[in-house]
Amino acid sequence: MVRDPRQLSPAAARNKQPILEVLQRVLPPRGFALEIASGTGEHAAHFAAGLPGWTWQPTDVDRDAFPSINAWRAFAGATNLLAPRWLDVAAPIWPDIVEVDAIFCGNMIHIAPWTACQGLLSGAGRYLVPRGLLVTYGPYLFDDQPNAPSNLAFDADLRARDRSWGVRGLAEVVAEAKRAGLALRERVSMPANNLALTFQRKASKSAGKSKSVVDTADKESKELFDAPARI
Repeated sequence: MVRDPRQLSPAAARNKQPILEVLQRVLPPRGFALEIASGTGEHAAHFAAGLPGWTWQPTDVDRDAFPSINAWRAFAGATNLLAPRWLDVAAPIWPDIVEVDAIFCGNMIHIAPWTACQGLLSGAGRYLVPRGLLVTYGPYLFDDQPNAPSNLAFDADLRARDRSWGVRGLAEVVAEAKRAGLALRERVSMPANNLALTFQRKASKSAGKSKSVVDTADKESKELFDAPARI
């Protein structure tokens, strides 16, 4: 009997639909999306099926993840889901990437060194089209409000396993994003004390003539991202 190469993540099974609903609301009808740290590939398969106007490119730094991603790709049968590619988010250059309309990264920055978060944000600043979107998902710690006990315990557990890991402070991530030319446009509370954050790359001086799909989004999306950040 042939073993099914699809790996299963209970967390991905729980959160894939709430995350998709955020993506369906904030993204324009079509574009090219780059997913960082695709892992099992469950998110990529679900998002590509739910966003048929988007070409979805999964990536991972671990080539051992590719068989599962490819298996989920075959299972989904979504023609807009591309084969996985290797990508080290912390590298100063992302190979073969010119520009993308959106980047998604879920549950990565707390189980990786801080340099991975810095690489994600600086890479988004380099490779997103003007006004392109970076959407992240995961737990964060707050300076200005009480933190969920489960997130504090999770942070302690991560740091016990690897001192370079840990639940990141929201203010620290937002400050790093700003240095990369990204502005936080929306913060959405998600299940299990997680957040979905939407950052937008600043428009260039010549962005008025840009043909980016983000600039040609429908009126509702334009109003959302021209408005002050929803925090």
